[in-house]
Order: sequence, then C-alpha cells, then structure tokens
Amino acid sequence: MNAIADAMLHWSGDASSDSLLGVVAGSAPCDFIRTFGLPADPAQACRHLQGDDVFPIDAVRVAYHDHATAAHFLNVAEVGLGGAIVRRTNRLPASFGRARRFIGFWMAVGGFRPTDIRLRGDRRTWEGRAHNVLVANGQYTGGGYRMSPRSWPSDGYLDVLVMKGPKSDAFTILNKAVLGEHLPHPNIVEYRCRALSVETARPWPIQADGLVVGTTPASFEVLPQAIRLKI
Repeated sequence: MNAIADAMLHWSGDASSDSLLGVVAGSAPCDFIRTFGLPADPAQACRHLQGDDVFPIDAVRVAYHDHATAAHFLNVAEVGLGGAIVRRTNRLPASFGRARRFIGFWMAVGGFRPTDIRLRGDRRTWEGRAHNVLVANGQYTGGGYRMSPRSWPSDGYLDVLVMKGPKSDAFTILNKAVLGEHLPHPNIVEYRCRALSVETARPWPIQADGLVVGTTPASFEVLPQAIRLKI
C-alpha cells in the first residue's frame, strides 16, 4: 500500500489526481484500514471496490537526508525508538513468524538511547529530551494500537505525539492504547500542525508505514486530500 501510494504521488507531483487507491489487505496486517473500518477479509474488502463510494484523504510527504530525498506515507511515521523497532524487526528472519515483532521490539528498546531534539511546527517549537516522535495521519499503528485517536486523515493536519518520558512508556501505555485511552498523558506532548521539522542531536531512524526510509534531520508536510480512497 505504501509503495503504491508513494508511486501515485510521485506521478501526480504531490497533487490529487483521478487515480483511486483500493486496499485489500488479505492475510497481511494493515493498521491503515482500521481508521476507516474497512474489512481485512479479502472477499469483503473486494466488495468495497465496487460502486462509486470514494473518500478523499490526506497524504504526508517526508523529506530526509538534509531534505534531499523524499517519500510519502498515508498512515503513521515514527522518528526515534519506533523507527529503531521497525529497523530491527525487518532484519530478523521471516521464519520467526509472529514472534518477529516481539523480539525486534525488545532488542531495539534495550539498545536505544534518548537524545535532545527540536521540533518546529507551524506555530510552535518544542525542545527537550525524548525517545520517540509519532507523526500521525491515521489512528492505528503497531498492529492495532490506537496511538493517535484524535487523527482524521482528511482534516489537513498532522497529529504529533512527543514521547518525553522513560523508554518504559513504550510498553506500559499499550494496554490503554488499544482503545486510545492513553491520552492525555503527562509524558506525551501533543500538538497539531500542517508542517513539521525534526532535528536530533544524533541521527534517528524514520519509519513510515512500516518501512525505514532514512534518518534525521527530517521534515513532514501534509498534502491535503491528495489520495482518493475507495471505500
């Protein structure tokens, strides 16, 4: 899904087009469809490809490597620990099956170190020590956790969550995050913006929709209603 959406946006020059995106997740886990209530079952998902129902949604452009390289995503990106978890998990053998993410999570948490960061949004700058920055267009990530319950992918805004507490928050909030009940939280800074830049004292990995795309410094920009989703 990420690769197709990225190609669509490169082809259209980051603008909306007549192209339609339809998602049939099948056996692959897909957090993106949860925000819209789309079914994961292939037969039911294919029925959503029929008819004329189309919903325009925002996309996000992320630039990195001194802003010389760019990619796109539709759901959620993470800078820091979240990126390290995906990077570590993707390096593990597929034969690990469902245990792959669990093992990758704990290997990444053990070796990751928080650092000083600076965020610059439309109207707000935040500086401090953190271990993860979540940039959300959709609501769900990590295999069904509703990490950004206030996100709506057609409102023209990014929802940013800065995890400034201890690394242990990465797993202690998960029980409440299933239903999106972890917010507000004293260790999470929340704000909304249309564009965001992220600078870190040392390079942090960036994951976008489950793919590691690069390292900081990075900038994010919302592309309002750039994708037409078949629902």
